[in-house]
This record gives sequence, structure tokens and C-alpha cells, in this order.
Amino acid sequence: MDVTVSELLQLFLQSPLVTWVKTFGALGSGDEDNLGIYMDLVDGVVLNKIMLQIDPRPTNQRVNKHVNNDTYLRVQNLTILLTKSLFRISDVQAQGSE
Repeated sequence: MDVTVSELLQLFLQSPLVTWVKTFGALGSGDEDNLGIYMDLVDGVVLNKIMLQIDPRPTNQRVNKHVNNDTYLRVQNLTILLTKSLFRISDVQAQGSE
């Protein structure tokens, strides 16, 4: 059975992770198409906004808000997200061991 890219995209956008992301209200409106929502996620801007809500401490790294399909900027945004996530995990683990 062949599955189209459109069907895979639809399945991904119905996943628990995307549903959780939508609870933060940072994802596009209901009018936005599936591809637009997907691009918002993979650009890292939305996920960095959510991370800022989870851990509001300032960082010296600036998220590129206008990625425009630039792979370098996308990787840079996701690297910022990963770094901040790792710091958050370390903080939580340190609090648990006190």
C-alpha cells in the first residue's frame, strides 16, 4: 500500500508531539495549510518560542525568525533549541540530586 507525502504529513500533524505544541498557541492559525505548519515546526522558531515559555532565562543566542527555507539558519535555530534543552535537563537533574 503506497502512502503519499500528503498523508504522511497529515499523520505527523496529528501526532501527540504536535498536539502538545499546539497547546502553547505558538503554531499557526487553523487557516494555515499543513505544509505551512510543518515548515513552522522544522524552522525551529516555534519550538524556540515554546522553550522560552518553559525556561525564560535569557540567552546570548538569537533565533533567526525569518528562515525562508535556508538550511543553515534552520540548523542554527535547532542547535539553539538543543543547547537550551540540554541546559534545562541538566538543571532539572541537579535539582533532583540536591
